[in-house]
Amino acid sequence: MNIQTPDWVKQAVFYQIFPDRFAKSEKSRSEFLMMPNWEEWDTPPTVQGYKGGDLWAVIEKLDYIQDLGINAIYFTPIFQSACNHRYHTHDYYQVDPILGGNKALKALLDAAHERHIKIVLDGVFNHASRGFFFFNDILENGPYSPWLNWFKIEGWPLSPYDGSQPANYVGWAGNRALPAFNHDNPEVREYIMRIAEYWLEFGIDGWRLDVPFEIKTPGFWQEFRQRVKAVNPEAYIVGEVWIDSRPWLDGTQFDGVMNYLFTAPTIAFTAGERVRMDLVEGLSYYPYPALSAAEYAVKINELLNLYPWEIQLTQLNLLDSHDTARLLSVANGDKASVELATLLLLTFPGAPSIYYGDEVGLAGELDPDSRRGFPFQKAWDEHTLNYHKQLIALRHQYRALKIGGYQILFAEGLVYGFARIFEDEEVIVVVNSATQSVNITMQAGSLKSRPEKVLYGHAELSWEGENLTLNLPERSGCILAVA
Repeated sequence: MNIQTPDWVKQAVFYQIFPDRFAKSEKSRSEFLMMPNWEEWDTPPTVQGYKGGDLWAVIEKLDYIQDLGINAIYFTPIFQSACNHRYHTHDYYQVDPILGGNKALKALLDAAHERHIKIVLDGVFNHASRGFFFFNDILENGPYSPWLNWFKIEGWPLSPYDGSQPANYVGWAGNRALPAFNHDNPEVREYIMRIAEYWLEFGIDGWRLDVPFEIKTPGFWQEFRQRVKAVNPEAYIVGEVWIDSRPWLDGTQFDGVMNYLFTAPTIAFTAGERVRMDLVEGLSYYPYPALSAAEYAVKINELLNLYPWEIQLTQLNLLDSHDTARLLSVANGDKASVELATLLLLTFPGAPSIYYGDEVGLAGELDPDSRRGFPFQKAWDEHTLNYHKQLIALRHQYRALKIGGYQILFAEGLVYGFARIFEDEEVIVVVNSATQSVNITMQAGSLKSRPEKVLYGHAELSWEGENLTLNLPERSGCILAVA
């Protein structure tokens, strides 16, 4: 099969924004609420409270985002909802008025596209909410509702709020706040397809699909791809699947998935025994137990052999998200772990994604703490921000780091080295995750060149024939290229 994925994604560095927590402007407040009762921005977030972030403020922050080196943004849901994360959709055709409404999204798309920044939205198509018009009609009219077959009604009466009574309808993960669509109903299927088409025509550049594995109707995602690509052949379709995703990455459905199969071993190698088990146990990824370099190499090799190369280049790689604790907290505050993992993220095949605030040292435990307000500048970790900028710039500069092949060169103890190769451009990356400096010699006879310019990090090196001898400080990494 001739698999085709969007070329722009292969050049992209994504920034994930949780809209309620990234930035807020005066504009939305004046248009929507005169005296909104928002939570204080820099206080710990609560499950149900709002901080009041909006899309107008994202426009104001585009200079910052562009300066960081970002050229694609993935937003968690922005459609009208009665919850701060907006996975409980009320209206798929209306951007939440708290965020600035459709007008704010249009202004954001125009401003972002002027800067060559792509915008991907979150598509929550498995379930809606109790406030969704079609489901609300069933709550009002019971078995007389014309939309009865849009959901999975199991009996009467429905109990959307009283947990002591059976809900009598299917909710996602048993949650009565999230009534699941009946995707076997052709009307539901067509409704979702038209939503996808509508926003692509409006100007968005792709969809991130929430829990797409829950939709089991045969042919659903194949039709979704056909309809999306008919509107925009370069639209990005990325699914939230945490495990082996081969059933969805056959070229007929998604262009990629959120690549937690990269996340987990990368944290296990760089953070090792520092990983706080209370923040990772019970989730669908396993950044534990600690991995040696050789064990990490096995995991990475398996991952790179799992999918076609065209798909590998459009995977959405990440270290954390709104669904996990932030890496700084997972690593128990160890900043070196974050830097090493970020180095591996920005040099791995696929599109790297940075969760807002990670680049300035934002910590956060499990939801809702992982969704803190973006910190005020006085609280930024400038070193963390600087190395993010440096690594993103290097990725943009070297085609090998974006689309080059991946070749493991060294994996002993806690030292891992590899090359990224595109045509005559060869870049070497080496990470020392140990707590002491190391002196290693790696055989690099497969390379045509002798990279010896240190682009990132601190390293002493020398070449003797095909052997590279390298001295690396403890808990550090480097990037080498031809001078």
